[in-house]
Amino acid sequence: MDAQESVSSTKPKLGQKVTQVATLYNPRTWKEKGLWWTLGLFLVTYVVVVIVLGFIWSRSPGEFDVREYAQETAKKGQQKLVPGYATTVAAIHIAETLLDKPGGYLSNDLTPPGVYLDNIPNWEYGALTELRDLVRAMRNDFSRSQTQSIEDKDLQVADPQFNYDSNSWILPSSESEYRKGVEALYRYLNRLADEKAFDGQFFTRADNLSVYLQVVEKRLGSLAQRLAAGVGQARFNLDLAGDPNARQSTPTPAQSQVKTPWLKIDDVFFEARGYTWALVHTLKALEVDFNDVLANKNALVSLKQIIRELENTQSFIWSPMILNGTGFGPMANHSLIMASYISRANAAIIDLRNLLLQG
Repeated sequence: MDAQESVSSTKPKLGQKVTQVATLYNPRTWKEKGLWWTLGLFLVTYVVVVIVLGFIWSRSPGEFDVREYAQETAKKGQQKLVPGYATTVAAIHIAETLLDKPGGYLSNDLTPPGVYLDNIPNWEYGALTELRDLVRAMRNDFSRSQTQSIEDKDLQVADPQFNYDSNSWILPSSESEYRKGVEALYRYLNRLADEKAFDGQFFTRADNLSVYLQVVEKRLGSLAQRLAAGVGQARFNLDLAGDPNARQSTPTPAQSQVKTPWLKIDDVFFEARGYTWALVHTLKALEVDFNDVLANKNALVSLKQIIRELENTQSFIWSPMILNGTGFGPMANHSLIMASYISRANAAIIDLRNLLLQG
């Protein structure tokens, strides 16, 4: 049998299968088979569709080119890449990715498959946390020249919108509130690039950047500790270390055993993965906007190294589940690997802040 005969012989088989599927879902077949058979068919179909969608929606978004995206946005709006443009565009795209990725925003879903997916909602919460920190910094620091200067009117709207309850599904839903925040950021972006509008500003100063990085430093430190607690560890109480006059409201033990519950390990992992995903894009945008400031401090290479460390947190996960082996055990421990990358980035951020604060 030659190749042409082989192809022609497979066509009837394929046609037969299509005919069988069409017959299976024909209303006349449902009537002949009965009610229970029809309900069973719909149930099986629904379960298959939900499972397939669950796999598709469980994939976290990939990275995007911040510089290229800013250039395309400026070209589309016939605008210039003024200071702050890349950072604002990055914030907008991070928010739009949260809302428009496959499956949309899942944290407030009440129906399958979103209701039983927990990895992506935790990823969303991590990314949302970084977005909130960035917009808050834009409102309080980047858009203001001094402590006595007036807040930007659109950032004053965007900040509380992104801080709305992340699990609200109706009246109003989280998505509707976040989209109002995106609209406010677009208005700020247009005023920022408008040379005739003097009320939209973004100040690229070393002290502004240092204040934002201080918040990032604390976020990464917290995530590193929570990730490391996946294997359990005894910790000394350092709450009052370094200040002999410091006091705290309630007493705490000198040592404590800290361990993340087994069912929460993957939650912390994906929250950290979501936060670092958003942070990578924010830092790349800040690299564009604060290029002159960083170059003057000879700190560009330091920021590039931080970005490289954080990019490692977005590597492909080959395991079908997040493993939590012991530190030197035979199984991998994804939490400790993530904590290692985050800790190195955090240490580099501390060094970068010291460079920025130097005269």
